[in-house]
Amino acid sequence: RRVLFRSLSRLHSRGILAAQSPFNSFRADILINNREGKAPFMIQVKTRLSYGKKLRGWPLNEKDELFIDRNFYYCFVDLGLKESRIWVVPSRKVVAIISESHKKYLSTPGIRVKKRKDSRMRKLKLDYSSAPLKSAKGFWIDKYLEKWDVFIH
Repeated sequence: RRVLFRSLSRLHSRGILAAQSPFNSFRADILINNREGKAPFMIQVKTRLSYGKKLRGWPLNEKDELFIDRNFYYCFVDLGLKESRIWVVPSRKVVAIISESHKKYLSTPGIRVKKRKDSRMRKLKLDYSSAPLKSAKGFWIDKYLEKWDVFIH
């Protein structure tokens, strides 16, 4: 809950009208008023705790591969040791990355097995330098850090 309010406070500090979505609402944790009078923007908040210098990603699910909407965004929150960071990423980008990375994962042999088992789990990483993707090269997420201006247009 605190993380949700952290994202909301960042939106409010920029003059963006946003509110927590009703409990158990479909996909969205935050709803943002669209100033053009169109459908509201929706945000799903994902959180992780960084451990030292080890850059881990955020766990997602196969259902996150299936939902693309131009008004749907993810806020990926990193609760760092000193301060938190939030990346605002469009759903179409997230879908492209997790779809491609999961296909690559399944097609690459594991340590003890030749063929990996499929699962519902997906993982979005900050850095794809060790295994570049067409949809994400290197530290791809940097350009989305505190990218709240997408909701101002």
